[in-house]
Amino acid sequence: MRPQSVDLIIKHAQVVLPSGTQTCDVVCRSGKIVDITTDSRGYTAQQELDGHGQYLLPGVIDSQVHFREPGLEHKETIATGTKAALLGGVTSIIEMPNTTPPTTSEAALQQKLDIAADSARTNYAFYAGASADNIEQLAQLEQLPGCPGIKVFMGSSFGSLLVDDTQVLRAILRQCQRRVAVHAEDEQRLRARKALAVASGKVLFHPEWRDVQSALMATQRVVELAKETNAKLHLLHISSAEEMDFLRQQKRLLPKGKVTVETLPQYLHFHAPDCYLQRGSRVQMNPPIRERYHQHAIWDAIHDDTVDVMATDHAPHTLTEKDQAYPYSPSGMPGVQTFLPVLLNLVNQGKLTLEKVVDLVCEGPCRVLGIQHKGRIEVGYDADFVLVDMTRKETLLDQDMASQSGWTPYHGDTVKGFPVATILAGNVVMQDGQLVGLPSGCPLEFKAC
Repeated sequence: MRPQSVDLIIKHAQVVLPSGTQTCDVVCRSGKIVDITTDSRGYTAQQELDGHGQYLLPGVIDSQVHFREPGLEHKETIATGTKAALLGGVTSIIEMPNTTPPTTSEAALQQKLDIAADSARTNYAFYAGASADNIEQLAQLEQLPGCPGIKVFMGSSFGSLLVDDTQVLRAILRQCQRRVAVHAEDEQRLRARKALAVASGKVLFHPEWRDVQSALMATQRVVELAKETNAKLHLLHISSAEEMDFLRQQKRLLPKGKVTVETLPQYLHFHAPDCYLQRGSRVQMNPPIRERYHQHAIWDAIHDDTVDVMATDHAPHTLTEKDQAYPYSPSGMPGVQTFLPVLLNLVNQGKLTLEKVVDLVCEGPCRVLGIQHKGRIEVGYDADFVLVDMTRKETLLDQDMASQSGWTPYHGDTVKGFPVATILAGNVVMQDGQLVGLPSGCPLEFKAC
């Protein structure tokens, strides 16, 4: 019998499948997975990739990044951000609306989609931002191609994107059918406490200024409004034990999937006060990295499935900007290139399994946001993968970062477990730290609602 012609076969890898991890070959044609087999001799491929001794995962989806374009390209661009993503094994990104101009209209969303069509090396989607000025347009915006839904900033934003009025927030939630992603910090409390941060002048004070109560108050308020309006919430970058306890209780009481929870690898790798003493404003972000007590609670929430998704909140600034005196140093850090290596290191430390990583950063974003055809190694799904060497050790260094900002909060840290190849739509686009080919990302597709 004549062998079937295909585009790519990844051979002999330990493949993380929905049913478990097993050694097999993955066969790809026209950007799709067409077979998963222990014997691929019935195929002839234009390209073969030997995965012997390595693990094949679905391409990672970073569902919260800030790529700063348009308006702040000195910090990051879609081109540089997606380059960093591919180097780290991330094949899809979802970007946030706090750019200049903010993504609060169809025209602003289309501008980003046009930029990405020319320059994105990964697949992409862009949140639309909610404001008091565009409430009547939200139902239309959230359904546009390339849009996963609406993002609400209850704190830590500027201009029209800041939504700290309960009446406005209620009206926004009533408009939305898709899941609403929320940055939950209480803006009034943050403003009232900022004088304390100014008086301290030390970044070590950051978790005191933006304290647990600021986050908990906003989280509780938006969950109660969601119950009232029947909205679906995705609560971003949950950082505290108190929030995790509250959300665990709410998820048990509410219908399945009504409220979903995201946390970040920064909260697992770093802890206060040590990280601030050692790395200063490089680890300043909102909500803050907190003490070990909170880190332990986040681990508990991961293991009992309170946490649905992990993302990076990749939000770069230049080091010159970060070197300003606290609290005038901006919050945020790059993370998309180091996302998977940091998680693989936690696997090697025995704190996670590869299967759990896949659940959190591949399948999880698809379940929560309705991303189609991605997140699983299964026949019929898109052929987006990352091949990782779990024995490879690398020291993360500023000079190796592809982000326009040119640095990493993990500078000097050695991780064990590293991506060695990234495959997008059945094409090898990164191998051994080198990008291959031209930008070829496409907009993500979302389940109709």
